[in-house]
Amino acid sequence: MRFEPGRLIVHRNVRRGRIGWVRPARVVSDDERGLLVWVARDTPVASEVSADGRGMRTMPFTEWAASPSYGLAVHRWNGPPLLKFLPTGARHSVWWFQDETGRFANWYVNLEEPAVRWDDGDLAGVDMVDQDLDVVVRPDLSWQWKDEDEFAERLALPEHYWVTDEAAVRAEGRRVIALAEAGKFPFDGTWCEFTPPPEWAAPPALPPGWDRPPVR
Repeated sequence: MRFEPGRLIVHRNVRRGRIGWVRPARVVSDDERGLLVWVARDTPVASEVSADGRGMRTMPFTEWAASPSYGLAVHRWNGPPLLKFLPTGARHSVWWFQDETGRFANWYVNLEEPAVRWDDGDLAGVDMVDQDLDVVVRPDLSWQWKDEDEFAERLALPEHYWVTDEAAVRAEGRRVIALAEAGKFPFDGTWCEFTPPPEWAAPPALPPGWDRPPVR
């Protein structure tokens, strides 16, 4: 299925059948290359928390895995506005971050399982499994791995972790790093000066259906 430009969809991360986070986004384009979406500053989002309201990254993974219950907390996207590109069939997405002045700051390669699309009519979205290890690519095409410590910590608990093949994750990262080092698409300046239409402000609330059961 393809999504029409301008449509509001939800980009969701799924962990072992549970929603990890939800981010509403506007469709910029959707073609044979993949899906490009825009997340506005202050967009209402949701993220999974433990019974006492803490997020996964605020505690050791052993403690997170032992939590008796989980919920979804609604808050606002407090990071900079960003583009997200989900290449067709790829095991990663690429995000364009901006600085406080609205200028391109860096790319962020989010290693993940290929997204699965769904469309309920009133609301549509893409569900993926974030594989946690990431790559930051700077404007000069230098790069570095990100979140290696978290990745290693979670791999040590395979009975609770959603990543089963560390080698495949790293291989995908190295493949994308090679594209970046060579300055090939999407690291060739494409979309670095993207400006959304003025009417694409943050939605007032999460759209109805944002928490429907995952498709993964």
